[in-house]
Amino acid sequence: MPKKVEPTSAFGRRLHALRRTRGLTQTELADAIGSSQRAISHYETIADYPPAAVIVELARVLHVSTDELLGVKQSKAPKESAATRRLWRKFQQILALPEKDRRAIIRMINSLVSAQIR
Repeated sequence: MPKKVEPTSAFGRRLHALRRTRGLTQTELADAIGSSQRAISHYETIADYPPAAVIVELARVLHVSTDELLGVKQSKAPKESAATRRLWRKFQQILALPEKDRRAIIRMINSLVSAQIR
């Protein structure tokens, strides 16, 4: 297993934090933007900034503005807990299920939430 390298640039630290907050691995983020895990690792650890087109795709997938990703604007999103990241990852896995199974899970969640409200 390769040695873990910490982000060196402010952009790399922001990208790493946003990716982790969304519960994504480097590979998952790379797949979502049509890139490679190695490129994401490079953006997080070595590069100052990726190309403009990549910044736009990263912002889209991470659900932030390019200003937030570049550090021009402060992120409005509060830091998410590890439990929130795990839950987010589970929801991402649910999206890969067949439609019938997804509907059943949504019905179950709705029932649980309704029971808690009463």
